[in-house]
Order: sequence, then structure tokens, then C-alpha cells
Amino acid sequence: MPRLLILANRLPVTLSSTDGEVSIVPSTGGLATALRALHERNEALWIGWPGDASSLPEPQRSAVAARLREMRAVAIHLDPSEVSQYYEGLASGILWPLLHHFTDTAPLDGEQLFETYEAINERFAAAAAAQYRPGDLLWVHDYHLMLVPELLRRRLPRARIGFFLHTPFPSSEVFRMLPWRERLLHGLLGADVIGFQTASYRRHFLHTLTRLLDLEPEPEGDALAYDGRRVRLGVHPIGIDARAFAELAGRAGIQAEARQIRDQAPGRPIVLGVDRLDYTKGIRLRLAAIERLLDRSPPHRRVRFVQLAVPSRPGVGAYEQIRKDVHEMVGRINGRHGSVDFVPVHCLHQSMAVEPLTALYTAADVMLVTPLRDGMNLVAKEYVATRLDRTGVLVLSEFTGAAAELVEALIVNPHDTGSVAAAIARALEMPLAEQRSRMTALRDSVAAHDVHRWARSFLADLERDGAPAPAPAPLCEATAPDLASRVRKARALTLILDYDGTLVPLAPRPELAPPDAELRCLLEAVASRVGTQVHLASGRRWQELERWFGALPIHLHAEHGVCCRPSGGAWTTLPLPPVTWKKGVLGLLAEISRRTPGCLVEEKSAGVAWHYRTVEVELARARLRELTGRLEGLLAEHDLEALPGLEVLEVRTRGASKALAGRRALANATEGTSFVAIGDDRTDEDLFAALPASALTIHVGHGPSRAAFRLPDPAAVRSFLRSLLPGGDG
Repeated sequence: MPRLLILANRLPVTLSSTDGEVSIVPSTGGLATALRALHERNEALWIGWPGDASSLPEPQRSAVAARLREMRAVAIHLDPSEVSQYYEGLASGILWPLLHHFTDTAPLDGEQLFETYEAINERFAAAAAAQYRPGDLLWVHDYHLMLVPELLRRRLPRARIGFFLHTPFPSSEVFRMLPWRERLLHGLLGADVIGFQTASYRRHFLHTLTRLLDLEPEPEGDALAYDGRRVRLGVHPIGIDARAFAELAGRAGIQAEARQIRDQAPGRPIVLGVDRLDYTKGIRLRLAAIERLLDRSPPHRRVRFVQLAVPSRPGVGAYEQIRKDVHEMVGRINGRHGSVDFVPVHCLHQSMAVEPLTALYTAADVMLVTPLRDGMNLVAKEYVATRLDRTGVLVLSEFTGAAAELVEALIVNPHDTGSVAAAIARALEMPLAEQRSRMTALRDSVAAHDVHRWARSFLADLERDGAPAPAPAPLCEATAPDLASRVRKARALTLILDYDGTLVPLAPRPELAPPDAELRCLLEAVASRVGTQVHLASGRRWQELERWFGALPIHLHAEHGVCCRPSGGAWTTLPLPPVTWKKGVLGLLAEISRRTPGCLVEEKSAGVAWHYRTVEVELARARLRELTGRLEGLLAEHDLEALPGLEVLEVRTRGASKALAGRRALANATEGTSFVAIGDDRTDEDLFAALPASALTIHVGHGPSRAAFRLPDPAAVRSFLRSLLPGGDG
């Protein structure tokens, strides 16, 4: 296995000096924690700044360097003026806010700062080149070292160089504000692989390259030609060591400490926030949401909010102002809502070791993670990993990279304090069963996409050198009343309805879209209309349809008609040829899913569905193109078909389509029956095609369809169905 050289701003250890004695202690930063296991296991060498050693005499510095070498660490020593210009001035003062879209916080007049930044990047590259052996992999991390890949490439033309950005990459309009924008882009393009947390960040990067450097990516958008090389652009969302956090949370001492925290305010729910004291974290807006909850929702005034605000860049004016503002807000809230024996808001301005932090996670009923913008946010994943009893609710900002993965959280806009307050209230009131359903899915996601998988995925990338769509159906909002009137006059009526996207909105995951009581009542009422039959034709499994609709007087067709149940009857399954092909398809989908956070594989009797509803759009497109190409051989060999739906691709036995449901409905109808079919995706096109030309076919949404009419959304479908009832007017 090749040796790995890690280049990052900080070493995974920190120097401290007391009474002339120098100690070297493990660092607690996110990157150090994420890569520590990889550093220890693979004889990796880590190159970075160990902290301020400028006051140490030369003999001590030499001794420290020797001790660091034993730990496979190479120190890049910086004097205070270099730290001020390279780290505090350029990296933290300009790049950090701009990467997070805080354009008014970044002073762009910093030529001297950039010269120092470039000189420090040169020093990192020189140190890595001095340690390099042929075959080594070089992995450069984050915005502090954006010039290093190109500087390494000049020294080591044949080396395998990777770069990973832990922050967001901003829109091209924002990045283009930088005076050194082209220089930074060329610096990054020295890498063989550039990794991003989400597909949207990669898309922003590609747009920036196109606008500034006139570079065009390959059609898939995951690579481009540059300087005679092929540069891969990967999406690798970072995770945590989920198993380690779960094991820590299970310790008796941690559990006892969590009970002690809860016992300090018995009967009061605990809401927790954990952040660095940084303007990107949205702490002030979060406190405003807590204040609004306390002001406007008396039932929730028992809540106890704990905010751990870890000190960040002390002495920098912007951060000192945040600290002042936060303490003023906490004082105001406690002054208005506190009492002699209760303080609603506790703000801890301190760092905290992982053990007491885990106890806080374990004690908290609700976790508020509401940064204004965040590359990923590992606090959200840490909270999920510690919830061993699968209770608790995560409230998560839509502007975190984690929101693309943790779709079962309550996703909020952190700028909308009213909606955040409402989400907190919903979290506090959430039934235990829903908590466990959501948290189970969250824990599965965090465990599956842990930090080890992130590292393996990135390093694996680094090591490895039809017919036109039908015309859109016309919109029918204006004609809906006339259509409904025509349908009501039919003496015999058969309705064939899709479920997901037609009767209920599409949900991030299938289990999050059960029918509501209003829908069940509506279907029962329509089915009770004289001379009317209702058929529900869905791609879902029959067990779900039976559980949700088995008590209603309607006909059910599951898995696009492979399984069916007449009203009041028993389920039957269409005889199928052997499905020996499933193993190969499932294996291919599993391999692609490992590289596609947010997707879901669903196995059915006659097919397999790959859902990508919560996958980033660009990544989903790339994976879909890859999957379609790789399926060609299997489809031909086993006489299968791959049917794209709304954010789902289904591989199935040929002929296992909703046309089956349509033909059954035709056979079950009396002469002179009028037919109405409503559906929203490609699977419903088979149903529309199976019905007579006189049938009223309605497409839901704005995509292409052979249907004659269109309704905009499930709410309009329900309104149309209500208009069919006696006295209904839509």
C-alpha cells in the first residue's frame, strides 16, 4: 500500500509550554479527529503547523522536531507575524468569509497578506517534496493551502496529488470577487483529484472554471482536461467515527453524567446547540428563534436551551463582537423569561472535551444545528451517533452540506426565525414513534457514510489513474371544473390513480409519505359514489398498500400491477419468470450507492428501484448516466427494461408495468364505463397507453406526458376528486 503524506494547516498535535517544559498533546479539531485513525494505521506522514513555538530556544525546537518525527509529523514553524498575515489575515479574514458567502465581512485589499500566504504555501510544498518517495500519495487539505497542489506539481510532475475542500465552494459570482481568483484556481488544478463535500459545491467550482479559465468539463461533469492531465472532481461528504461516538455514549460514566444533566432541571426538555463562536454559525439568529418560542408559545416556556460556544480566534474584532452580542441576548432572554429557580438559556463560552460533550448530546432532547452556511457540519452527525435509544430530534439548517444526507432531520432556513421557532416546537412535541423512525434512518446514514468510508472513497479516486419526449399536455386548471362536470355525468366511472406524486407530495424517502386521514376519507367517499370504482396503482410493495388502504372499498395494484387485490378480496401475484438477474443488478446498485449519498435501493417482486430523490442534482445525473450505461448488458441478456420515473430508475421484468392495472380495470368495468387515469411520472405513461382513446388522462406536474390534460400538484388532484362528489364544485 502506498504511503500517504497529509498536508494540513495544523498538525494533529499541539505544542504547549509551561515553566520551560514543552508538552505535545493531541489536537481536538475536526480535521485532526477525522484523519487521526488514517494517520496512525497507514504509516502516514503529517505536515503542518504545530502551534506557536517562536519563544522556544533552538535546542528545544530541535528536541520538539525529533519528538514529532517519532510521531510521523513534520512541523512547519510560523512566527507570529506570519500567523497574523497568512492565517488570521488571508485564510481566516478573507477566504473563510468569502467561501461562506459573507461578502461584506471580507476585506479584499490584502496584497501583502496574499504574498505571505503564497510564501507559506511554498514552504508546505517544499517540505512535502523533501519527504516524498516515488509512489507516495499526497493529500492536501482545505483553503489554507489552495496553492500547494500546483506548487507540488512543479516539483513532482508525476506524483499523485489530491486536494479536499472542507468548506463550501461559493457561487462563481462570489469567488470572482477575489483579486487572486485565477491564481487560486490554477493552484487547485495542480491536483489529480479535487474533492468537495457536495455536488452543488462541485457545480459552483465548474461554473467558476468556465467563467474565469474557459475550461469545460467532460459531459459527466466529474473530470476535465488541464495541462495535459485529467483532473477528477469528486463528491466525498465527510463523516465521523460513528462507532467510536456510539461506544463512548454507551459507557456507564457518560450515561450517568447525562442523567445528572437532566436531573438538574427535572421535567424540562433540553435543547442543545454546539458551535464555534463564529459568525457563520448563526448563533445570534438561533437565540432569536429561542426568544420567539418563549415569547409566543407558553406551553414551551419550560424548555432549557444550552449553547456551547467554543472560543474562536480570540482578539479578532468580528469575533469579539459576536461574543458581546450573544451574551447580551442571553442576558435579555433570561431577564425576561427566567425566575428565581430557573434560567432558560445557558451559554457556555468554553472548549469541552469529547466525554462531557457526548454526555450533553446524550442528555439533549433536541439538537439545533442552524449555521448560516457550513461545508458539512459534523456536530449534527455526532449527535445522531450518540442517540443509542433512537430518540431525540435533529433540527438542521438547509445551508449545511449535511442537509443533503440527513434528510430525516427537520430542515429549516436559519434566517427565518419564525420557522426555526416552529421547528423547535414541532421537535418538542414529536411523538416517540416518529422520533425513532427518523433517528433510525439518520443513524443508518451516519454509520454507512462514516469518516473511514470518506477517506477510502477519496483515496480510491486518487489511486486510480432515445426518442423525443411526448409533447407536454396542456395545463387544465382553467378547464378542471368543466372536466369534473363531464365526469360527474357518467353513469359508470372507473378512476385509476397513482399514489406518490399524485395523491401525496413526493417525500425524501418512501417511508416519509404515508397517507393522511383526509386522503383516506376522500378515497372512501369517491369509491362510495354510485357507479364508481377506484383503482390505486402504485409502484409500492403490496404490504404498504394493504396497511394503508386495505380497509377501504377500492382496488389495489402494487409494484405497477404485478400484485393486485380487488376490493374486499385477496392479494394475488402475477406469475413471473425466474428473477436470477436480481443478484447482478443489486450488486451494481450497491456499488454505485456506496458513492452516492442520499440514494435508496428498493427490492420488489419483479424489479429493483434506485431512488435518488435526495441526491444532489448533478451527482444524480452523473450516477444515472453511469448506471444506464452499465445496465445495458444485463437488460439485453435477461430481457429486462429500465424505466426512469420521477427521481427513480426501476429495473424490472419486461411487461411488468401499470398497463397491467389498466387492463384489469378495463376487464372489471361494465359497458359504457368512463375512465379517468391520473399519474405523475414515466411509469404512468404505460397506464395511459393501455386505456381507450376516450379515457380522460391527467398528468400531474410539468414534465412531458402523453396525457391529455395536466394538474399542477397533488393538492389540485385532491381538489379535482372532491369535485366529483355529489355537490362538489372543485
